Amino acid sequence: MTDDLRHPVFARLYPRLDAAAARIGGDAHRDELLAGASGRVLELGAGHGANFAHYPGGVTEVVAVEPEPALRARAVAAAAQAPVPVAVRAGVAERLDLDDASFDVAVVSLVLCSVRNPVRALAELRRVLRPGGELRYYEHVRGDTTGMVTFQKYADVVWPYVAAGCHVSRPTDEWIASCGFTVRRERRFAFPASRLPNPASPHVIGVAVRE
Repeated sequence: MTDDLRHPVFARLYPRLDAAAARIGGDAHRDELLAGASGRVLELGAGHGANFAHYPGGVTEVVAVEPEPALRARAVAAAAQAPVPVAVRAGVAERLDLDDASFDVAVVSLVLCSVRNPVRALAELRRVLRPGGELRYYEHVRGDTTGMVTFQKYADVVWPYVAAGCHVSRPTDEWIASCGFTVRRERRFAFPASRLPNPASPHVIGVAVRE
């Protein structure tokens, strides 16, 4: 069974979209996500390696898993410029070929919206984290008003087909809290700021600890 999940059009477009988001606040969010991380890190769904430049010096190694081959190739190039050691490999969220309790930190960044089975992916993340290890997350999440949730559910009829499986209405923060993690801190916010409704604007950044 291959660990490649191909989304060639999205793989071409996403680095450009992410670069635009970085200029209006996305880079600051990545700094917030990774501040104070240390030890051995698993990054799940590393994409083109946008987080790599933001890892602090206390990180001894990053194992970056990415199933999309074109994005993974970009991640390999980004890893060569990273301030910490980064090894990029193929893999899927629901079936990690990694040892139990072998990481100090796991990072998910705009990825749990897209995996096929996010609850199974969270179980895998919990498995590979040591007891007391951190899950650091920066994700699209379900909105906190009835109007936004309804808008997101309608958007999800077509959104996953144009955004490599992304579902904007997932209650990812709630799943994290119910999948064997204790949330230590969490911040919800809308990004990017806009007067026009955007079903992908509700975000969360947080840190949870494996129980």
